[in-house]
Amino acid sequence: MSAFRLPAAARVAVLAYGILRLPHLPAFLPEAGEIGFRLWPGRGTDAIAGWGYRPTTKRARRWAARLGVPYWALEDGFFRSVGLGSDRAAPISLVADDQGIYFDATRPSRLETMLNTPDDFPATELDRVRGLIDQKNAHQLSKYNAAPPFDTAMLPPSGGRERVLLVDQTAGDSSIEYGLADAESFQQMVEAALAAHPQAQLVVKRHPAVASGYRRGMIDLADYGGRLVPLDDPVNPVQLLREVSRVYTVSSLLGFEALLLGLPVCCFGMPFYAGWGVTLDTVACPRRTRKRTVEEIAAAAFLRYARYVDPLTGEACEPERAIERLITFKGRAEQNRGHWSLAGIAFWKRAPLRRHLGGPTSTVSFHRTLEGAVQRAASSGGRAALWSARERPAHADLMRQSGVVRMEDGFIRSAGLGSDFHGAVSIALDDTGIYYDPDSNSWLERVLMEHPFPEDLLTRAAALRAQLVAARVTKFNLGDESPIDVLPDRLALLVVGQVEGDASIRRGGGAIQTNSALVAAVREANPGAFLLYKEHPDVSAGNRRGKLTGAALALIDGRADGLSVDAALAAVQEVHTLTSLTGFEALIRGKPATTYGQPFYAGWGLTTDRNPPTHRTRRLTLDMLVAGALILYPRYIDPVAGLPCEAEFVVERLAAGRAKGATVHTDGLWALRRYVRALRYGLFPAKGFRSY
Repeated sequence: MSAFRLPAAARVAVLAYGILRLPHLPAFLPEAGEIGFRLWPGRGTDAIAGWGYRPTTKRARRWAARLGVPYWALEDGFFRSVGLGSDRAAPISLVADDQGIYFDATRPSRLETMLNTPDDFPATELDRVRGLIDQKNAHQLSKYNAAPPFDTAMLPPSGGRERVLLVDQTAGDSSIEYGLADAESFQQMVEAALAAHPQAQLVVKRHPAVASGYRRGMIDLADYGGRLVPLDDPVNPVQLLREVSRVYTVSSLLGFEALLLGLPVCCFGMPFYAGWGVTLDTVACPRRTRKRTVEEIAAAAFLRYARYVDPLTGEACEPERAIERLITFKGRAEQNRGHWSLAGIAFWKRAPLRRHLGGPTSTVSFHRTLEGAVQRAASSGGRAALWSARERPAHADLMRQSGVVRMEDGFIRSAGLGSDFHGAVSIALDDTGIYYDPDSNSWLERVLMEHPFPEDLLTRAAALRAQLVAARVTKFNLGDESPIDVLPDRLALLVVGQVEGDASIRRGGGAIQTNSALVAAVREANPGAFLLYKEHPDVSAGNRRGKLTGAALALIDGRADGLSVDAALAAVQEVHTLTSLTGFEALIRGKPATTYGQPFYAGWGLTTDRNPPTHRTRRLTLDMLVAGALILYPRYIDPVAGLPCEAEFVVERLAAGRAKGATVHTDGLWALRRYVRALRYGLFPAKGFRSY
């Protein structure tokens, strides 16, 4: 980002308090040492900022002129978010212009000045912007990204004719006046398109608010006797542009997106991308004297003019990182699109689940019964989901007939126990079964059986596995991390206790259903080994059952109840478990694992299985297993910002939180306070919730 020439730690005043609510404003404006609201700016003010050149900024501009300081025009960048700013969606990009603003052709802007200079763009910069353009087109990104996919069925068949797009704009759009255009410009555009393409299907893209009567458009379809085909639905603009051969516009940003796809564009106004020789222009701007390529205009706009902030960290970043975040946000919004009706959800889980499933394209409701959730889903055209542990045999027919989705925590969960009301940073949604039920043909099992696992995914999985080991991150991230020693002359085995009665034991434990029975089986198979037993944290906290009997206690040699999983694994040579996730965490750390039940990671050739699931016939590498279980199956949210993210970022957050000395209390009074807070906030959207 290009900095303005200002004194160090410049003091910037805003006269509209709403600007200060813009997320991460200081990171967008690193030139400012102080940004504050001033009703009457005075001496000591180095600049005044306002939102663009809208009428409400006249007072701010007058104050800037009176004080002799620059006025900074702020506007959303060319890649903003999935949702709208009115939905509290945090922007990933912003422009700040001390000369004008990019859509105003009546005066120079900083972007225009960049393109008018005699300097050429270096090859490295052009290669970089080509990569951004490729990312934009491949992932169908635009300024806003909440619109549903475009379906050609939204238009009448073209009959093999050329399809040309005309872009309408709403009356009062400031880019019309500032783009040296008016109502007559739209009439000229339509007449020119009709004359140049008499046999083509001419599609007019109108704003949905125009079709619904809330706003007025600039093109009156009634004037053209049915020769124009309206498209009023919100659609993905990149997908729409791929269905046309040419674009006519006055000053819409859609014209620039068409250029980035290689389409010819005719302009009847003067948007920022016109006047440089890449568009057919009917309006001239004498100031624009250089000839520029599409890549050079994009490099100036994306790399030099716009500023970017990572909405998860709140820190300034390069456009590539911001685009990666936008791709993640858009992908999650598409996954979540529509209404979710959830059943079997404890009050304290509701706020985290709103973050997992809510967003700019989705809504969430909670229901006491599965029947109520299914009924709401049917009436809203949405989906019903049930927390998997609440599933009962009586639900079978309804779940099958209604396509109910099962929900469960992911494998990297939190920095604390679920039973102590810590929200999960990852969840798994499964439309056919659930991962801990070996007989359900779960989505995870199908991925592990059938996914091709391309090389780039395996490389990512290997890096994630190394990151987990280095950061010592596990599912709950609890316990003492101090190393321990066991008897050096004996084989040391970690026996992992679980919550008895847990669904994973009931469905995948087979003949062994208790921790005491597991200890007996491990001792029988390994009579001379040193058995280090680790009780499940929920059992140690007194929240669940699963204590060993006296006979089982006599069979073990040591306890690791207070140790972290990572420290316990480091102390032993092997892990023996029924269905615990610790067996998977052992594999990640290079420790052999023996299973006595049928967990999701058994049967693929990576574990020693006492009761193997014979239907799992594919042999997997460890990175295939990691890719399926930690990358493809769960969904993640950042535990700090509450926004969608990838597994790698969650690992960073959990490791950083532990490094700061965060502790998890489990005393009864603290748990009661957590529960009261959960009841308070679980009924409503999470505090500070915003879209993305």
